[in-house]
Amino acid sequence: MHNDTLALAEKLIACRSLTPFDNGCQDILIERLKKIGFAIEKIRCGEVDNLWARRGMNAPLLCFAGHTDVVPTGPLAKWESDPFIPEVRSDRLYGRGAADMKGSLAAFVTAIETFVAKYPDHGGSIALLITSDEEGVAIDGTVRVVETLKARNEPIDYCIVGEPTCVDMLGDTIKNGRRGSLSGTLIVKGIQGHIAYPHLAKNPIHLAAPAIAEMAQTEWDKGNEYFPPTTWQISNINGGTGAANVIPGEVTILFNFRFSTASTVESLQARVHEILDRHHLDYDVRWELSGKPYLTPRGDLVEAISRAIKTVTGIEPQLSTSGGTSDGRFIADICPQVVEMGPRNATIHKINEYVEVKDLEQLPEIYRLTMEHLLPI
Repeated sequence: MHNDTLALAEKLIACRSLTPFDNGCQDILIERLKKIGFAIEKIRCGEVDNLWARRGMNAPLLCFAGHTDVVPTGPLAKWESDPFIPEVRSDRLYGRGAADMKGSLAAFVTAIETFVAKYPDHGGSIALLITSDEEGVAIDGTVRVVETLKARNEPIDYCIVGEPTCVDMLGDTIKNGRRGSLSGTLIVKGIQGHIAYPHLAKNPIHLAAPAIAEMAQTEWDKGNEYFPPTTWQISNINGGTGAANVIPGEVTILFNFRFSTASTVESLQARVHEILDRHHLDYDVRWELSGKPYLTPRGDLVEAISRAIKTVTGIEPQLSTSGGTSDGRFIADICPQVVEMGPRNATIHKINEYVEVKDLEQLPEIYRLTMEHLLPI
């Protein structure tokens, strides 16, 4: 199985699956899954290829989720080898997507193959939810599959997302949740005028400044056992005509909340409006929710994968909710227990991305043992 995981990862890396294109990765997976009794369902949306593969119809349903698309390579001249010609050097497999996350996809498949060979009549069900739209805008990928499953009342009991979560060594970190992301485009209106006659104008930057200062100092919540406090940050401020002698008529401020389960979308929006109203601003706000926070407390799934990690690596994993968003935020809508666990993330999205060959040996063992802990055998 171990050498097979490396070989499968190499095949996947060789597919130039720049987001949102799959470019043959899912066909490689489908060919192997069909041989072990998986029913295959392709769900194509726009340019995005999605795969829902399931073996069994009974509960509990354990799903492995991931993506075949990768980010652009950056300057090819800076790579020590072609990013789409996998190469093993010094016990590391190099290539774009090696860690994020074609190594995990390969481990999913070989772990399932070994499990099914050992327990051909296992109870429950196993599924894979694979998309080619995770690294991009993520509007036609996992979210569309989840909508399909929800519409036909096909819930998931447990889900393992193969994102690279570990820091120093395989197994040291499990992501059991992620913060939500709520963005706002705030336009504060004033009156344009000559900078030498400020009494005939209203400078929206000056008007907005006290409200901005208050929001920057606001404690939105205290976080909780699993999440740090919610943060509010400005990413862009734009105002003016480009001339040095004109007071602008409006200023546009782009901001973002990274928020925990200690707050809600509605509570954050209400507090922003309360601050802006109290400062008597003439404004508009356009809101965009990229993803709600999700959290999986300690329970069956966390304990099962933690036990598997301890058995394979000897490490006691830490739970973390750090980092940005992931497709786990969509899956949590139909699955009460979602975790992310995959290889080390030190080189993801970087030049000369790699995954340790040893990790490709241990990762399928972790996934296989997790299946043994959760599914009736």
